[in-house]
Amino acid sequence: MTHAHEEEVLARIAKGLIYTESEAAFQAPRRRTEQIFEYNHTPPSETEKRRSLLVAIFGSVGERTVLLPPFHAGFGSNVHIGDDFFGNVNLTFVDDVDIRIGDGVMIAPSVTLTTTGHPVHPSRRADFGRFSEPIVIEDKVWIGSNTVVLPGVRIGYGSVIGAGSVVSRSIPPMTVALGTPCRVVRPITDEDLTTRTAGS
Repeated sequence: MTHAHEEEVLARIAKGLIYTESEAAFQAPRRRTEQIFEYNHTPPSETEKRRSLLVAIFGSVGERTVLLPPFHAGFGSNVHIGDDFFGNVNLTFVDDVDIRIGDGVMIAPSVTLTTTGHPVHPSRRADFGRFSEPIVIEDKVWIGSNTVVLPGVRIGYGSVIGAGSVVSRSIPPMTVALGTPCRVVRPITDEDLTTRTAGS
């Protein structure tokens, strides 16, 4: 594949258009599969080694990062994480394009952040035809267990995503949203400073 052809494929990916596995194969060196495997098998006591592996895996990673293994990523190098991040077990990044996570974000167990989907018509899925759109998770977001965040979604500052949600559309800041599909159920207000849960 020529450099010009690679640039053409990257331009299509950036526009959210369909591309195939063969067309994107030139990106394989950006996958951090070996380092991810090593991280997932590093003892908890080896904190410095874990930190150095995270720096090697991710496109960027902030300070005071906690990521409990195992985690999974298609690339790893397209993930950007801010400061004071907490990611619980079985976090999956389908990061064919950028996933950008702000400061103070908490993610519960078994969450999937997927930038990539596939066409509905089977003929367009030949050679694993797919499209990719970036995900943005702003500062102070909390995402509940077993949530799936789909391509192109932005979750606004301070919002809470209820467990088991499928987030197919962007969520505004300072709201509680939940369900399949995920919908805003109420704003977060100063009353939440005195209650434990949304229904208290």
